[in-house]
This record gives sequence, structure tokens and C-alpha cells, in this order.
Amino acid sequence: MIIGIPKEIYPGENRVSIVPDVAGKLIKKGFEVLLEKDAGINAGFTNEDYEKAGVKVLTDLNELYNKSDIILKVQRPIEHPQTGKNELELMKKGTLLITFMYSLHYPELAEKAAQLGIDVISMDAIPRTTLAQPMDALSSQANIAGYKAVILAANYLHKIFPLMMTAAGTISPAKVVIMGAGVAGLQALGTAKRLGAVVWVSDIRPAVKEEVQSLGGKFIEVETDESMQDEGGYAKEASPEFLKKQQELISKHISEADIVITTALVPGKRAPLLVTEEMVKSMRPGSVVLDMAVEFGGNVEISEKGKIVKKYGVTLIGEANLPSLVPYHASEMYARNLFNLITYSSKDGVFKHNMEDEIIGKATIVKDGQIVHQKTKELITN
Repeated sequence: MIIGIPKEIYPGENRVSIVPDVAGKLIKKGFEVLLEKDAGINAGFTNEDYEKAGVKVLTDLNELYNKSDIILKVQRPIEHPQTGKNELELMKKGTLLITFMYSLHYPELAEKAAQLGIDVISMDAIPRTTLAQPMDALSSQANIAGYKAVILAANYLHKIFPLMMTAAGTISPAKVVIMGAGVAGLQALGTAKRLGAVVWVSDIRPAVKEEVQSLGGKFIEVETDESMQDEGGYAKEASPEFLKKQQELISKHISEADIVITTALVPGKRAPLLVTEEMVKSMRPGSVVLDMAVEFGGNVEISEKGKIVKKYGVTLIGEANLPSLVPYHASEMYARNLFNLITYSSKDGVFKHNMEDEIIGKATIVKDGQIVHQKTKELITN
């Protein structure tokens, strides 16, 4: 089968779905790999790098789509500026698209793919199981995002992170508050601790307290009888009563924080509001708030998607695509996730789209002209 790697056209996206090293491994597994010219440039991979790995580099985008049986992408399909058509419309019927589709947020894309006869496996729908861990692209990209969030916030902070004793006196360590102890939050915690900050972490799931403490963080615990975790290990949507209780508890911590980083997401839902405008007002001038959930509505009431703004003396960072700011390693990790998924369900260069498989079946959004992902289907039919 032929795998096609088009250049990402989503604004600000610097990643590429497959890096040269992984492309070479796919070729050894029996696949042919085509690359749109310069698809890897923004991530630091040249056309020559791909050619050395055995990839055929094409200048004609239509040729790539017409020849490819599988299209590998990072971002969801959008209108292509050169053709005026959605990327789905450039694919031939029967193509398998593997990408971050986020069909619970963009069900109309699943509907369009079904109408066009494009099969879709979405990397954000990979189940959170032990067997699927090597394919868990959400986690690999969240790791990158958690690291970059701290580095970016530190760049805008008017202070340094570590405790420092000098002849001129002692400098107190920075206080960082992290909302959410998922993969991104824990990586942010680890990064901030390595830089010398005192880190407080809040999460609606009491079960993560030990993980936070093991990384040197202090846990902000909200007492509740609610079950705050779904069967997949993700945070559930919290009740208004719980969120109110959480906000009251963390308000004091936020008012004392130098940096606040919010990471809370609920699959298919608007991101929960965690930091109100009043909380931002209570922070000291020169403090920084970074909203990692800004792509899906934001955890911070006054953050702005894609913008870095200053309000009430506080810098608010609304960077919606943190992994794209570290495209080399983000692309490497994503490419390995894709490689693991493809080789898991392939033999002799042929991908077997087995809907009975526990990973492939759950991650498939569209198959044979039908939306087969139950939650996505419900969004369209309701």
C-alpha cells in the first residue's frame, strides 16, 4: 500500500506526521511512502533526508492524493488554500485518513468523510489501555506541551524560578500552580520543579495525589464524594457544585502564584472554567497565566486563543498549539505513534482495518461510508 504525507496547512502548524527515520522503517515493512515537497521543513527535516530514507518526494499534491491509499496527517482536514477544497475532497474514495480528527468537537468533518467514502482513524480516539500505549499520541503530544508550557511561561515571568542565595541576598523560589494532573500537568510539574519552583497542583481526581507528590509537587485536594474519572482514565465533566468548591479552594493559591498553568480538558466537551476574571485580578502584577485548554474554550475566563495579552498587569498566554513550538521532537514522537499503530494492524505492507480489534475498532470514526464511532454518531443524529 502507498502512504502519503502531505504538508500541514493548518495555520501555525509546524509538525509533520512522519519523520525520515520512521518513513524508512515503514518502507522496510513493505509500504511505499510519498511526501509532498517541503512537508518536513518546518519541523527540521529536509526533502533530502526523506529521499535518503527511500521516500519519493512529489511536487504535485494531486498526484500524492491520487496515488495514496493511506494519508497520514497531524491536524484535522481544512480547506486547502491552493485548491479551495477541503483536504478530504482531495482524497480518492476508499482512502484511509489517520489524523487528529477530534470528531466530538467537529462532527461535521466525520459526516463529510462518510459522504466522500473516506475512512478515518482518529488519533485522539485511541483507547487509554496498556496495549495501546505505544500508539497514544494524545499523551506523547501532551508531554511535549507540558514541558513547553513551563518554558514559555518562564520566559514572560519577571522573576527566576529557583531559590538563590547570593551575596546580595536571598531570592525566594517562584510559586507555580498547575490545574490538572494529567500527562501535560505532570510534565509541567516535573519541568517547573527541575527549574527550582515550588509547585502546587490541583486535580478533580483524588487518585492522582500520589503521582503529584512523587514528583515533588504539593496537592490541592478538593473533598468530594463524586467519581471524577471515566472508565478510560480521563477526567469527567465536573458538577457545578464541585467546580464552585474547587474555585473557592484554589483562589488563595492563585492569588499567591507567580505562574498558573491550566491543562483541564474533558473529551468532547467545552473545557471547564477554572480561573475567573476575578482570580486573575487578585494576582500580583508581572504574574503569568498560561491556558493550555484555550483550543477548546479555555480554562481561563479572559484568555484569548492564539494571543498573548496583558490584563490587570498579568500576562495571559493563549497558545493553542504548544507541540508545534517544539516541532522536531513532537513530530518524532507522533510519527512513532503512527508507526506503532500501522505496524500493529499490518502485514507485508498491507493495512488490515479490522473493526473487531479493540484498538482499531474504537479509534475508527468512519468506515465504508458510515460513521461508526458511537459518540460522534449521536452528536449528528441528535
